[in-house]
Amino acid sequence: MAPNLQERIASALGTVINPRTGTGVLASEMVKNIGTTLDGKVRLIMVLDAGDDATLVRDVRQAIERVSGVIEVSIDVKDPREAEHRPARAAPARALPVMDDRPAAPRPSVPPPVTYPGLGNIIAVSSGKGGVGKSTMAVNIAVALAARGARVGLMDADVYGPNVPRMMGVNAPPPVVNEKIIPLEAHGVKMISLGFLIERDQPAIWRGPIVMKIVTQFLRDVKWGELDTLIVDMPPGTGDAQLSLVQATQVRGAIIVTTPQEVSTGDALRGAKMFMRVGVPVLGIVENMSWFECPHCGKPTAIFGSGGGQRLADELELPLLGQVPLYPRVLQGGDEGRPIVLEEPESGAGKAIMALADRLAASLGVVLAD
Repeated sequence: MAPNLQERIASALGTVINPRTGTGVLASEMVKNIGTTLDGKVRLIMVLDAGDDATLVRDVRQAIERVSGVIEVSIDVKDPREAEHRPARAAPARALPVMDDRPAAPRPSVPPPVTYPGLGNIIAVSSGKGGVGKSTMAVNIAVALAARGARVGLMDADVYGPNVPRMMGVNAPPPVVNEKIIPLEAHGVKMISLGFLIERDQPAIWRGPIVMKIVTQFLRDVKWGELDTLIVDMPPGTGDAQLSLVQATQVRGAIIVTTPQEVSTGDALRGAKMFMRVGVPVLGIVENMSWFECPHCGKPTAIFGSGGGQRLADELELPLLGQVPLYPRVLQGGDEGRPIVLEEPESGAGKAIMALADRLAASLGVVLAD
């Protein structure tokens, strides 16, 4: 009798060895709960320890994709504690799990958020999707507030794409003194980022408890000193990092960044609703790339449409905090670690972000220098 799909997958995975332990991923139960459908879709859980090479996920995927009859592979990566505390129901050789009407299993209690008085106003800068300039806004808002005399920290919670080091022009391992991480500083802003702690090409295939641990460590174990405002650059979407932040501490408010395009504002709407649902006030909407201003004639061109940010703000009954034009020097400054609010404060983008920072400070009660 010819081997079935599950047996063929098990045979293929037998060749994948974890170099850290020298054992096979199947024998060591790194790969578990393999589910298949009749048409060849495969889903499995892979337990990846912090010391394991992330390329193992790729090796497992490629090994299964080479199996005859497999048309799609979905891998759910978990850390060992998550796999231990939340074991999945064994479901060998059955269809992929689907949502049903059975009551959900009771979830472990979550400790109440911790208040960190020295961090001042904790502001999450978020977006519904990537590529809208969320990190650019977070960096420039932080620098603009610092330039006006505020004590500002910048926490890079985008664990999957930590861009703050490049945008701020600093990249070095932060020192540790008395078990406290000393934040690096640039342009008057104290900052911490996962990008300071890992290699540039190291992928972050982390979920759940690992993300929560990183966020909590950046809040608790970094020697921030006394801040007026801590700007937190979130990853795009509504995932683990956002929930980890609001579970770890009291967030004063969130700023949602979008472009005028309807696709972007639709995703931004979901991001705003997520913060509202977990009790975090949304302070307003920032529309980035609102128009392109011709450097020769000064004529504005709405490359990504127009009015999307205002329509989103109206729908949510929130203020439109600012419209920032598309300006090539913003991109160049981000690549070179020179924020536009310092490099060209009199540019359209520089003025718009400075005005945005002023509105934010006023809403938070932070006194800025004239």
